[in-house]
Amino acid sequence: MTGDTDEQLVQACLRGNEEAWVTLIRRYRHLIYGVIRSYRLPEGDGADIFQSVCLELFNSLPRLREVQALRRWLITVTSHQCLKWKRLQQTPAEEASLLDVEFLQDPQTSERLAMFEREQMLREAMSQLPRRCRDMIALLFLKDPPMAYAELALHMNLAVGSIGFIRKRCLNKLKTALDKLGF
Repeated sequence: MTGDTDEQLVQACLRGNEEAWVTLIRRYRHLIYGVIRSYRLPEGDGADIFQSVCLELFNSLPRLREVQALRRWLITVTSHQCLKWKRLQQTPAEEASLLDVEFLQDPQTSERLAMFEREQMLREAMSQLPRRCRDMIALLFLKDPPMAYAELALHMNLAVGSIGFIRKRCLNKLKTALDKLGF
């Protein structure tokens, strides 16, 4: 099920397929928690918000009009849930100032939401790559500090001279996957 599209997973969820639901939640858990972390909420409250977002998704699946916009929908719902939680934690004076802010009209907020969506697209594109490409890209570009070619060659059992060629091929595959996702 991990290779299925969001639309296929949603349809399977609507038919009662539990495996599809688990796959859908696994696919988007990092996105949801990324939004939650950006609000700097306590860990336990973040887990509660995650569950609340999952419940809202489950209840909204039959009414979801554009499955292609699921990422954006999840980001928006998670942001709203975080704001709702923050409002409940505020004193009445603080709450009034929080409510005066037009959350989704704020340019910084819009940019942050777009960043979450791009990060999710990258995770989705990476999941479509062959294992060797995923590992190589992660070790060369996502690890801090990046792994040196000599160390990577040993780790992946490759010749040092082949790393550049394989890296280029993997990056091309990643670009193709990102293009398909509309990155």
